[in-house]
Amino acid sequence: MKVVLAIKPEFAFKIFSGEKTFEFRKSIFKNADINTILVYASSPISKIIGEFEIETIYHNELVKLWSITEDGAGISKEYFTSYFKNKEMGYAIKVKSAILYKNYLCVKDDLGLFPPQSFIYLRNNSPNTAPPSTG
Repeated sequence: MKVVLAIKPEFAFKIFSGEKTFEFRKSIFKNADINTILVYASSPISKIIGEFEIETIYHNELVKLWSITEDGAGISKEYFTSYFKNKEMGYAIKVKSAILYKNYLCVKDDLGLFPPQSFIYLRNNSPNTAPPSTG
């Protein structure tokens, strides 16, 4: 199964450059069958720019989570601490096989969905979720 995950553009593009190999979340989807994430680069891009497979998902106390992910975080420790302010635990999604699309997708026009604030579930067999040509 797939989800469309909203990510700030500066971090989304770091995933596809390989600089960011973990995507951090305060909370996460509950369905354990999710294996692919379509990356929705939020405003001002507002498009699905690519996808990646999930290698694993870590859920740990923040000190432990940072020690596991700092080499591929793509963010500073200060940003990490600020993002998880007032939280004891966090999630880190390990990126595997990231593909940047040649032609970005419009969530509404191409998938018939509204842009996610956090994420939207998709089904693998949905004809509207086939990846566009990649480049």
